[in-house]
Amino acid sequence: MVVQTTSPAAYKISGRGASQIAASIEAGIADGELPPGRALPPIRDLAAELGVNPNTVSAAYRLLRDRGAVETAGRRGTRVRMQPATAPRNLSFPIPPGAKDLVTGDPDRRLLPELVFPEGASQRLYSGDMILPDLLDTARARIGAGHVPVDDLLLTFGAGDAIDRALTAHLRTGDSVAVEDPGWGAVYRLLPAMNLTAVPVPIDNEGMTPEGLASALKRGVRAVIITSRAQNPTGAAVSAERAKALRKLLAERRDVLVIEDDHGADITPHHALHTVTGVTDHWAHIRSLSKAYGPDLRCAAVVADGTTGGRMAGRLRLGAGWVSQLIQAQVHRLWTDETVQAQIVEAARTYTERRDTLIAALAARGIKAIGTSGINVWVPVPEEAVVVGGLLAAGWAVAPGAWFRVDSPPGIRITIAQLDLADVEPLADALGRVLTASGSNGSV
Repeated sequence: MVVQTTSPAAYKISGRGASQIAASIEAGIADGELPPGRALPPIRDLAAELGVNPNTVSAAYRLLRDRGAVETAGRRGTRVRMQPATAPRNLSFPIPPGAKDLVTGDPDRRLLPELVFPEGASQRLYSGDMILPDLLDTARARIGAGHVPVDDLLLTFGAGDAIDRALTAHLRTGDSVAVEDPGWGAVYRLLPAMNLTAVPVPIDNEGMTPEGLASALKRGVRAVIITSRAQNPTGAAVSAERAKALRKLLAERRDVLVIEDDHGADITPHHALHTVTGVTDHWAHIRSLSKAYGPDLRCAAVVADGTTGGRMAGRLRLGAGWVSQLIQAQVHRLWTDETVQAQIVEAARTYTERRDTLIAALAARGIKAIGTSGINVWVPVPEEAVVVGGLLAAGWAVAPGAWFRVDSPPGIRITIAQLDLADVEPLADALGRVLTASGSNGSV
């Protein structure tokens, strides 16, 4: 069956069995011949073209859904996911030369501390401790300051790896997980790859809404993933009042696994941590270093209840073994060096200034924008494709909200990490023009 793509040549799906057909489609996704959002042929049409039973094609599509490669979108049929879990790389639209990249969620390289590895650094052998004692003490002190129990602590390769390991420690195929909507796209891609079902929960500036979480708990979710602050993509931060309401709901479902992602801790010092951990039997609190100190560190400190922490650490020991102690030593230095900490404070101030300045500029033009903390601003829009395309034509690349949402209304994500203050007014003007041209007159 020939599928029309944006490339000059069309992609031909092949195969006789379900596994062969699925492999052919996966190859097309990996090569970029079947781009994100591309509709796959209707089951009966593809079956007729390949000369196979429609049940065979249906089984192939089911395999691809289970692997997180495609999704079924009602009357729109089956489409390639925006970020297929089976693809060897992130798939995104190309950013033309000269356009300002406000799509990528990277921190500003200019605000990251320098990594310094001393000469003659000792290397851990197989029989050594999994965590350096000095780093263990420092991590417990930093996380414990937020009133999170810190008896059981381990290190993982970033927040995404920690979420994966925590879910694996307790959940089984077919279980459902309450997730923020809009929320971190990586989680939306991870869950189907693990054969888990995402249950979207609405959020506002203070995090998950109590009504939304209550509804998800009634639906029988086995886990809940909550971002403490610097929520991606909206910048929401859980308030003290909201944390109290969520803890009350979770206390009534002690069997639910609670995963708290505090990846933005060091770049949001003006927002205190209001934890929701400790009220259920199983929980994990994740403190990633990527946004403040650099994504290439690939390190997150995780505290958890004894069972969850033990299972996560045990599985890590059987696989990767441990997070490199060369990295651990670097993390300890970054967390204890006064000069570095002053640099992180300045980075947090800079991000806050850029974010608040953009939101104010948009508000002056009658455009609503959301961003309480972190490096992202969420702007509700009537039609994502029109706004993203219009801004791209004007030299500004932003992310479509479809990458981050399930049931929530349309929007765009603007990452302000690379946004200099001189860029704010031109960007706000461009967005205003695009919204006016689309007929929304700058409002949604």
